Amino acid sequence: MKLVKIQQLTGIIRLRSGLHIGAGKDNVEIGGLDQPVIKDPVTTAPYIPGSSLKGKMRFLLETSLFMKNEATRKAVMDGKPCGCGRAGCPACTIFGSHSANREDGLGPTRLIVRDAMLTPECLEQFHRGKLPMEVKNENIINRVTGTAEHPRPLERVPAGTCFTLNIAFRVYEGDDASLWKTVLQGLKLIELDALGGGGSRGNGQVEFQDLQIDGKPIDLKDIAVF
Repeated sequence: MKLVKIQQLTGIIRLRSGLHIGAGKDNVEIGGLDQPVIKDPVTTAPYIPGSSLKGKMRFLLETSLFMKNEATRKAVMDGKPCGCGRAGCPACTIFGSHSANREDGLGPTRLIVRDAMLTPECLEQFHRGKLPMEVKNENIINRVTGTAEHPRPLERVPAGTCFTLNIAFRVYEGDDASLWKTVLQGLKLIELDALGGGGSRGNGQVEFQDLQIDGKPIDLKDIAVF
């Protein structure tokens, strides 16, 4: 397959509500935080893993637009990502086959999603101590007494924080031009849904700003998804 070009999508991810993408902990100290957010091990600043962004895009697209593909529909009904590996499958073409199945015409994964790091302005605030992480206590309501039980401290990156968005898209000879538009539809679906954990409880509402494809401005308001 001949690589024709690699397009670049850049922009800003702005948090409209607190974001929680967990780092996980094997051990929790007494009184400690049991659900911290993932952080850069060198700078200790929070970031959004490219895998989280790519995975949520794929999930939302596979459970909506890609359901027209029979193989994708079957995988979704089984609770799995599509792994048919067929050249005509948009899920496997854009995101890669989830299994070892690959047709010769499928080619490499088209989408490359970079880790989203804090913008320079937010990173400076973080180093100055002006961007502290927030702790949200979640609990269960007892259906009989109406009281809160089993509080769980959840760390979140606060609303208003901004991250850099950097996505590359490989275009190969013969590729359908609509594949790139599908990526934008995936971002629009994330805006309508949520990113990270606890989206149904108010976490992870995001907005994509200042989007550009190879320097050309793009507005997600012009992108239809349903």
